[in-house]
Amino acid sequence: MRFIFKTSYDQDIHLVRHEGQRFWYGLLLVALLAAPWLLPDYWLAQLTFVFIYAIVAVGLMLLAGFTGQFSIGHAAFMGVGAYTEAWLAARGWPFPVSLACAMGLSAAVGVVVGLPALRVKGMYLGIATLSFGFIVEEVLARWESVTGGSAGQSVKPMALFGWAFDSDRAFYFVCLVCMVLSTLAVLNLLRAPTGRAFVAIRDSEVSAQSMGIHLARYKSLSFAISAALAGLGGALYAHKMTFISPDQFNLVQSIDLLLMVVIGGLGSMHGAFFGAIFLIGAPQVIALFKDLLPPAIGQATGLQAVVYGLVLIAFVMFEPMGIHGRWLKIRTWLELYPFYRRGMFKRQKSFQKSERLK
Repeated sequence: MRFIFKTSYDQDIHLVRHEGQRFWYGLLLVALLAAPWLLPDYWLAQLTFVFIYAIVAVGLMLLAGFTGQFSIGHAAFMGVGAYTEAWLAARGWPFPVSLACAMGLSAAVGVVVGLPALRVKGMYLGIATLSFGFIVEEVLARWESVTGGSAGQSVKPMALFGWAFDSDRAFYFVCLVCMVLSTLAVLNLLRAPTGRAFVAIRDSEVSAQSMGIHLARYKSLSFAISAALAGLGGALYAHKMTFISPDQFNLVQSIDLLLMVVIGGLGSMHGAFFGAIFLIGAPQVIALFKDLLPPAIGQATGLQAVVYGLVLIAFVMFEPMGIHGRWLKIRTWLELYPFYRRGMFKRQKSFQKSERLK
């Protein structure tokens, strides 16, 4: 089976590059489809959270990794999507309609937030998105008639044609389908002229503009798509948690999301999934080894934040391409062994490269 799309230039676009990828991706899909019958409920829930955060990571990767626009307030888009879905679900709206509204409203807010990106970039854009995150958190806490305020609100199970997705297994498959469709959509977008425009803006705004790329249009579009995917993840997150409150979409959550794509590997779609696995799996590993540490360290407050910080520093200093970059080096070592030479990657550029051109 060939996955082929046509662009405006009438080029064949293969979402699966070769037979090896088709085999391994197919095997992974079979394993994910069989997981609900093989895994305990706890690990199935953790895998569901990986899917949800992977959707958000794919959107943030499109914005930060492929367009070069950093956001430190991305949890706000998740909050908009989560509260929109909760409000509409409480009034009996069908799940596909409420989900589309959550994504649409998040995208509209993303366009508004993307407006500062037309005039500022780098650290100043990060400050602008950070300020927006504080504003959204405050609105969610103060608008009690809609959001329930700081007390939060419960979320009804998703329903479609009278069938409620109230079981963990049914919700798992919903998240799996949403993740696969989101990933395929972004992959197709990156292979289209729009995706090339995003990468051109990331590499050099001056060069992109000289080639006729409308910076304002494509930056706003990147923010809108990224925010829509964050809204989708927020809507699924709300149904999974069954209860939401403003403090679930605060600055810490935004930093975790940015940490997720940086550690996973900026400029890599694989990095979005590696980052989601890290974000969900790291607390489990920390809890596992906490009892083995001295009590003064293992029981210390903020141990998880310290570990996250150390991991981030280690990747920035020794592996700028993240987990995916390290995997590429391991794979190259396996392919070239015993002809692999030390220092082969010393001249690699620390700036992220797009998988689209590989």
